[in-house]
Amino acid sequence: MEKLLIAIIWPTVIVVTILVILVKCISKRSKNIVVVAQNLESPTLNGLYKFTIVEIENAINNIGKINVRSTRKLIGNGSRGELYQGILPSGQAVAIKEMHKREDAMESFISEVECLSRARHPSIVCLLGFCNEDGKQFLVYENYSAGNLAQYFLREDTVLTWHARVKILRGCACAIKYLHHYIDGCIIHRHIKLSSILLSETLEPKLCGFGQAKMLGMEESQVFEDVVENGVYTDPEYKKSGLLTCSTDIYSFGLVMLQVLSGPRIAHFGQDDRNILLTKAKDVNTGKLPISEFEDPWLKGKQINHEALKSILQIALLCVAETSKERPTIEQVSEELNKAWSLSNIARPINIPPM
Repeated sequence: MEKLLIAIIWPTVIVVTILVILVKCISKRSKNIVVVAQNLESPTLNGLYKFTIVEIENAINNIGKINVRSTRKLIGNGSRGELYQGILPSGQAVAIKEMHKREDAMESFISEVECLSRARHPSIVCLLGFCNEDGKQFLVYENYSAGNLAQYFLREDTVLTWHARVKILRGCACAIKYLHHYIDGCIIHRHIKLSSILLSETLEPKLCGFGQAKMLGMEESQVFEDVVENGVYTDPEYKKSGLLTCSTDIYSFGLVMLQVLSGPRIAHFGQDDRNILLTKAKDVNTGKLPISEFEDPWLKGKQINHEALKSILQIALLCVAETSKERPTIEQVSEELNKAWSLSNIARPINIPPM
C-alpha cells in the first residue's frame, strides 16, 4: 500500500514542482519586460527621441505637404516588422519600422532600443527615436536609400563593383569589432546576414537588425536554453549547445563574405544553396577548382584582384568552421580585409571608418 501511495504521490510532486518553476520563470521574464517597457516611457533614452503615435502616423503618411495624404510606402518587410518610408516635419527622410504584434515583439523592440541607444558607430544603423504607445511599437531610423545588401544583389540594373564589395565587408567587420569590444562587455548581434546590412547612397554599410542582440557583460560566453536561429546563418555550435560566444557572429559573417565574393542572386538563400556555396569555396581553396570559379559572373572579371579574393575566401572559410575554437577572431578577420583592401589598390579616396 505504501509503495502504491509513493508511486502515485511522487509523480504528482514532480509535476507540481516543474509547473511552479515554469510559472516563476515566466512571471520573472514578464516582470522584467514590463519594467524595461516602463523605463522607455521617459521623454528620451540616451539621446533618443520619444515619438508620439500621431507624429509617427504623420511621418509615414507624409502629412507635411499641404492637405495631401499619401499612401504608405513600404520599403521592407522582415520577420520582426514592416519598414516604411517617412518624412519628419523638418523634411528629413527616415525609415520607420512598425513592429509585428507577436509574443516576442516587445522583447525584440526593447533589445533594439537598448542596443542602438548605446552602440553608436559609423557602420551601425543610426536609431533616431522610438514610439511605444497604444500597444504599438515603432522604431525610427536614419534613411538608407539603397536598401539592404540582399536587395542590392537581386537588382538587375546595377552590379556592385569589386571595390565596393571589399569596402562593405571592411565596414561590417569594423562594426562587429566595435560590438565585440564594447566598453560594457561583448554585444553579440546574433542576426548577421545580407539583409541585416543597409547601404547608403555612397554604399557605406550600416549593420542593422538588433532585435535579437545579447550583451554578455564581461563574460566570454553564456549558455541559453532558448536558442534564437538565424536561418542558414546560424552557428551550428550555438544551435547544438546553446553556447553563445562572439564566435557566433563570426560564423554568420563568414557566410556573408562568401556570398559577397560569389554574388549569388538568390531571393531565398536556403540550406542547399549554402551547402553548394561552401563546397565550391572549399574546392577553390584546395585547388580543385580555379579561383575564377568563385567570381561573380556579373562582374566578368572587371577590376577583381585575385590575390585579394583568395585572401578573403580563406579567412571566410575559417569563419564557417564547425566549432568556435577553429574560427578566427574579428581582429584577424579585420586584418585580412585590410590586406585585401590594400591589394585591391583602390586609387580614389573612400570614407571608411578606421579599424
